[in-house]
Amino acid sequence: MVSMNRLDSIRQMQVIRCLVEGNSIRATVRMTGVAKNTIVKLLLEVGAACAKRQSEMFRNLTCKRVQCDEIWAFCYAKSKNVTPEIAERVPGAGDIWTWTALDADSKLIISWMLGGRDAGTARDFMDDLASRLASRVQLTTDGHRAYLSAVEGAFGSEVDYAMLVKIYGTDMAADTRYSPAECIGCQQQAISGEPNPMHISTSHVESHNRTMRMSMRRFTRLTNGFSKKMENHGAMLALYFFYYNFCRVHSTLRVTPCMEAGVTDRVWGIDEIVGLISN
Repeated sequence: MVSMNRLDSIRQMQVIRCLVEGNSIRATVRMTGVAKNTIVKLLLEVGAACAKRQSEMFRNLTCKRVQCDEIWAFCYAKSKNVTPEIAERVPGAGDIWTWTALDADSKLIISWMLGGRDAGTARDFMDDLASRLASRVQLTTDGHRAYLSAVEGAFGSEVDYAMLVKIYGTDMAADTRYSPAECIGCQQQAISGEPNPMHISTSHVESHNRTMRMSMRRFTRLTNGFSKKMENHGAMLALYFFYYNFCRVHSTLRVTPCMEAGVTDRVWGIDEIVGLISN
């Protein structure tokens, strides 16, 4: 096994490539021969660097249509299984929600936040999103009620905001243990401003939820690949979002989301992600 003090940039690139392509830490150990603790240390360092650089670069974005959603995961154990002993021993144990805001045109993940599915996280998330936008946007969210006060507090009247509320059936005969109830319709609700009904949609951000589950082992359902520590979960998210925005060419756009949004004029490489650690 290779330790951190002997991990050159080529091996660091190999580790990062494995992680962003959906491999677990243990699988990355087997594929690269790098020690587990070394991989975790590299992940924490590169995650912090990616979060810092992306936050600095994502300012005054000229997005027009933004979609928001939340995706569920858990750390150590699902909330219903977290005992007082586990809660004391493992900070952050239980359900985790990742809030994402996606530009429907460039597919750029403008803002993301890790936390509970509560009003406080919603408010912080919307404040961060509003701080990154240069002008008025049309915003669409799902029917989660926490968005109402959060959007008003962050944008005031300077937003065309609508909710897309899904209506689910109640087919009790179906096996719904691992699947949601069947969606039988959607209801559009204009909340503020004048949102264009043609653009009231959460399709793009929901499609990105699938991309997240495919790209990070921690989000794969019904496996033992879930996160065991909150700090590792957050670091992997920061690395993933940077790679998705700057390095991964979108199959429809033929460029990266950052290029389409005008944030950069080139495709970034894994070597540049490694370079962030020393900057």
